[in-house]
Amino acid sequence: MNPIAAPDHKDDFKLKNTKPQLGERWPHGGPRGGVGWISSERATSTYDLVEQMFYLYVRVVKAKDLPTHPVTGSFDPYIEVRVGNYKGKTQHFEKKTNPEWNQVFAFSKEKIQSSVVEVFLRDREMVLRDDYVGKVVFDMHEVPTRVPPDSPLAPQWYRLEGRSGDRKVRGEVMLAVWMGTQADEAFPESWHSDATSVHGEGVFNIRSKVYVSPKLWYLRVNVIEAQDVESLDRSQLPQVFVKAQVGNQILKTKLCPTRTTNPMWNEDLIFVAAEPFEEQLILTVENKASPAKDEVMGRANLPLHIFERRLDHRPVHSKWFNLEKFGFGALEGDRRHELKFSTRIHLRVCLEGAYHVLDESTMYISDQRPTARQLWKQPIGILEVGILSAQGLLPMKKKDGRGTTDAYCVAKYGLKWVRTRTIIENFNPKWNEQYTWEVYDPCTVITLGVFDNCHLGGAENPATGGGARNDMRIGKVRIRLSTLETDRIYTHSYPLLVLQPSGLKKMGELQLAVRFTCLSLANMIYLYGQPLLPKMHYLHPFTVNQLDSLRYQAMNIVAVRLGRAEPPLRKETVEYMLDVDSHMWSMRRSKANFFRIVSLFSGVISMSKWLGEVCKWKNPVTTVLVHVLFFILICYPELILPTIFLYMFLIGLWNYRFRARHPPHMDTKLSWAEAVHPDELDEEFDTFPTSKQQDVARMRYDRLRSVAGRIQTVVGDMATQGERFQALLSWRDPRATSLYIIFCLIAAVVLYITPFKIITLCAGLFWLRHPRFRSKQPSVPSNFFRRLPSRADSML
Repeated sequence: MNPIAAPDHKDDFKLKNTKPQLGERWPHGGPRGGVGWISSERATSTYDLVEQMFYLYVRVVKAKDLPTHPVTGSFDPYIEVRVGNYKGKTQHFEKKTNPEWNQVFAFSKEKIQSSVVEVFLRDREMVLRDDYVGKVVFDMHEVPTRVPPDSPLAPQWYRLEGRSGDRKVRGEVMLAVWMGTQADEAFPESWHSDATSVHGEGVFNIRSKVYVSPKLWYLRVNVIEAQDVESLDRSQLPQVFVKAQVGNQILKTKLCPTRTTNPMWNEDLIFVAAEPFEEQLILTVENKASPAKDEVMGRANLPLHIFERRLDHRPVHSKWFNLEKFGFGALEGDRRHELKFSTRIHLRVCLEGAYHVLDESTMYISDQRPTARQLWKQPIGILEVGILSAQGLLPMKKKDGRGTTDAYCVAKYGLKWVRTRTIIENFNPKWNEQYTWEVYDPCTVITLGVFDNCHLGGAENPATGGGARNDMRIGKVRIRLSTLETDRIYTHSYPLLVLQPSGLKKMGELQLAVRFTCLSLANMIYLYGQPLLPKMHYLHPFTVNQLDSLRYQAMNIVAVRLGRAEPPLRKETVEYMLDVDSHMWSMRRSKANFFRIVSLFSGVISMSKWLGEVCKWKNPVTTVLVHVLFFILICYPELILPTIFLYMFLIGLWNYRFRARHPPHMDTKLSWAEAVHPDELDEEFDTFPTSKQQDVARMRYDRLRSVAGRIQTVVGDMATQGERFQALLSWRDPRATSLYIIFCLIAAVVLYITPFKIITLCAGLFWLRHPRFRSKQPSVPSNFFRRLPSRADSML
């Protein structure tokens, strides 16, 4: 089903300021009576960045002395809690008269239309209607209010009443009933009245959870050499290479250039490993018997926990490892030969603790700490995010013939992931959940994504009418912490924009409250002069190809590990949050990046145009003032640098009035998403390798060749200009080089005998001369430079 398109108004794509009612506001309740609100002078509370949501909590602990069935003699009890039209049930126990449930039910106060809370105890029947045993009734006006940080309300034993309530029956139930908010510790694990349609394993998929990324290490395997490698064909020496595998990661050394029984490589192979270490390092030495055949000469399985953990650049000790033989004993039927003679391999292996394992793009990095906890610095701040609500979400799927959305929000910063509870069948869900992160570097980014939960029925999703499917993307928001003022609460509504094959679409809005608190201003200022990544990234850097491959492997490991949690943070969610496909080709992104470069040079271009107008005397008053300034700087050259820096200081002060007062958000114009061609979008969403028909792939290939041809021409022109500079002194053109070196000799003599101020003054006056003294022809130096040879005429 295609979602209904949102109104295409550019204002809808902008950030909106909101004024939610944040903080705690507790009503007078219980024995104190009265109306109004409790005023509090205490500092900010745990939940001061969200709107308060009141819930009626009912904790069902256990029951005792329950009667048995007069006919069958058994009793299968369960509890039903009813508040108005909402009711929740515990699980039933078979043949148990003293059951224990310890389950909490939460009913949203704004949806409660009843004045009583009824707790029923029933006996489950397989065929007939469940038998009524007894009930306990509470008056809503007498329910106490629990104000954090009070301890939990103690449950009490209550005697069961009959149907009419005028007599007591056999049996007691231990209950606790109170009024609280989402700050209550019972809230995350409680049954919610707005999720009554979710059953089975889907109940676990709607709860809010906090996840922690696995601890990732770089495993460096330095393959030095091997000894006593013998081929199965003893008539020729082996030509071998080493293949190493950790989990799904497979790397190979280069083929030893010579045929020998003692090959040498001295190559580094880098893997990503996650604690706890479940995989082993599997090494095989293989012989290139033929271009299409590799023979396994030996094998070793090494557990990762035996390797040294390195915290700096000092080399670790190398070790020899014996390989399990392949072939000799097995072919001859005598395995004792394998023990007499063994191939050895020389390795230097370590787990790198001084690197930061990149599992996200460096453009949106949220954590820069090294793997080893011993190398972590103290946090410099606290980031608090209140995930308030979403507004105007579009229907993402169909249920019972109508569109619906089951939305949840995921936030990722550093190693900590958070997932809000899923709000069922609501286009304007209210989460009002607050989370906190420690900040170790302000130049980092927090990412928040909104998704539609498609796993509410366990293996089968009743909402989709078919098998389980991926959770669908609704939108994403990024906030760079360095753009936030400290100790200020930002309350904004962010547009949730998604680029689809049909074009740009606004899926709704996400309302957030964000506060960045600084713990140490001195440490924060100090960090601005430090490297972005740990020092090992600069002492022993990886290649660009290595970083791309390692990042991809790290993302896969994180997605697999988080997918094993309960409830799982699914692979499609993790990949979307980590921008797994950000490196794929996109004509739209290429255009956007090109115009970003153009906008960078717009200031330089404007300045050059202004100087051109000054030189052409378009405004005589301005040109005269420039002459005066030029004469002053010539007479007092020591004022040049102070003038430049003072000018930049004044520009900075002037721009302070126009500074951004809100965090940056997804810019559709900057992303070139509003005017993108449909075919370019279809190409961006194509699989890799392509799944399109041959004629479509040929058309896109030709278009890519056309674009690449223009880039090729520009690169060639840049190379030509550089080679002309080299030709000035290379005697490739003897006459041009002769003229240039004679000019250099004359210039050296003239500059030696003439004061520098006079030279500068004459050059400036010549450059600022009146248009009647100018020629429209190119200048002599330009003509001379363009006549110099380049190596373009040697290109095939």
